[in-house]
Amino acid sequence: MQREFFGNSGFRSSDKTLVEDAKRPSRPIYRAIVLMLFATGLLGMHVCRLVQLQLVEGKQNRERAENNRVRLVPMPSNRGHIVDRQGKLLAANNLARSVYLWPKEQTPEQWKVTAEKLSPLLKIPAKEILEKLKQVNPQSYRPVRLRQSLPPEVFVPLAEQAGQLQGVEVRPEANRYYPEGSLAAHVLGYIGEATQADLKAHPEYPMGMIVGQMGIEASSNSKIAGVWGDRLIEVNAQNQELRLMGEKPPKPGEPVQLTIDLEMQKVAEEALGTRRGAVVALDVKTGGVLVLASHPTFDPNLFTRKISKDEWETLQDPENPFLNRALQGYPPGSTFKIVTSAAAMESGKFSPDSIVSTSSYITVGGIDFNEHSGGYGDIGFREALAFSSNTFFYQIGMSIGPEQISRWGNRLGIGKDTNLKLLGLGGGDYGQIPTPEEKEKIYKEPWYVGDTVTTAIGQGLVLVTPLEAAVMVSSIANGGNRVKPHLLTSMTGTPETQPVATGMKPGTVAAIKEGLVAVVTDGTGQGMNDGTIPLTGGKTGTSEVIGQKSHSLFVAFGPAEKPEIAIAVVVENGGFGSVAAAPIAKEVFQTYFGKSKKVNESVVITP
Repeated sequence: MQREFFGNSGFRSSDKTLVEDAKRPSRPIYRAIVLMLFATGLLGMHVCRLVQLQLVEGKQNRERAENNRVRLVPMPSNRGHIVDRQGKLLAANNLARSVYLWPKEQTPEQWKVTAEKLSPLLKIPAKEILEKLKQVNPQSYRPVRLRQSLPPEVFVPLAEQAGQLQGVEVRPEANRYYPEGSLAAHVLGYIGEATQADLKAHPEYPMGMIVGQMGIEASSNSKIAGVWGDRLIEVNAQNQELRLMGEKPPKPGEPVQLTIDLEMQKVAEEALGTRRGAVVALDVKTGGVLVLASHPTFDPNLFTRKISKDEWETLQDPENPFLNRALQGYPPGSTFKIVTSAAAMESGKFSPDSIVSTSSYITVGGIDFNEHSGGYGDIGFREALAFSSNTFFYQIGMSIGPEQISRWGNRLGIGKDTNLKLLGLGGGDYGQIPTPEEKEKIYKEPWYVGDTVTTAIGQGLVLVTPLEAAVMVSSIANGGNRVKPHLLTSMTGTPETQPVATGMKPGTVAAIKEGLVAVVTDGTGQGMNDGTIPLTGGKTGTSEVIGQKSHSLFVAFGPAEKPEIAIAVVVENGGFGSVAAAPIAKEVFQTYFGKSKKVNESVVITP
């Protein structure tokens, strides 16, 4: 039986509930109204945003959209190869990968975030990345090369994320490569990105242009570099190329051939080893440089990529690996007696047949100047050169005077008469043979008779570079002409490298040449006469260095009968010339003449 309950109002409870339910709107209608209001509001927001984008920021955003999908991609030109006189590669190119940033594809604020992401991948501080971007117009179509020649440990993780980083691209391109490492580094030089000064001096250079910074790479850059090209392309958001819109192909650089002989250069550097010094070899007829070695040295491959901190610190070594010691002045020691001999015979006071008495020492101004031994008795120029008699040349020097010695030193190639600009290496020193007037001007000191004595044997104030020493001995070897050293085969035989007559009489040349051959057959350089090379002529030298072991020097030409090459060697603190320097020259001769081929020749000395 159903029971009903009545309240005070007189209505039944169930009837009241029915009335209230009738007054409420139905739930489906309520939901529809809410959804309609929400949709209307959302649509209104979109309309407002579209109005802002189209009307307020329309032009800016249309430009941004267009720019984000169009790129002007630089096409670096391949640098021309550098080869030796036989066409063997000294500098070439290989395929590498570089990372580029497109400045306009992100705002400066966005690039700050991207730089933080790239920094650990590229192992470059974020600040350095942002500095690169600041160097260009933010709206530039051209990219900025951030790092080149990426190693695998950098390239692989970067390539995996590059597609997710807007405006970042890894691209393949040619990179400079030196197949022989540090060989002939002071000749070849090295490359690097154009500096701000380079870009200012050459407005045609694009950002990231690779230019020579030293050596032949720098002096022949206009020929080697070539001209960059461009590709105008359209890409999507994933950096994928959609279509080519235009292209200007790059123009590759031209090759450059050097007079350097790779095998001779290699032997010279290996023979020099870890010792400080230099080796120079010249063609005595043309002045072409066959060898120009200097140690310590460096590997130019380091500059084809980002240099590590440790590598950079190594290059700051106190022994200065960038110093080209072939163009550095050294006291020439007894090798300078070639100059004193020429000056004496050309002075009119001495002839090729002159005889001078030697002794264990001579006293000048109360100072004893010693001989190597107890003296050699009465000797001429041949014996004086062969046995390197000091007292012979002391007396010769005092008789002819310092001005005459300086004059003939210059004529034989010591000092500014040797044009370093023809080498195209930049820098370098000139030797010096001061006169009394020049000493007063340079050192603010008077000239003493003792200065003349020491000058005559290549000590005191005299300085000669290894290159100049090679020119000096070439002047004797070729019959009296001063050659003009150069490194480009294209310069050989041209008017600017034509040898210059020194004015030496044939008798003077013949007497000195005979004395230099006697050095090898009978004197201080007999180690050169072991049958492994044709007979040569040479002169040993040992120059004193205060507080240190003496420098070792040797100059030579060969073959003795019809000379073809001249060599000069300096080994710092190497001791006697016959001990350290001469063996290096012999190894270079052996390479030139066929690597230790046994020969036996009868020799007739001709002027």
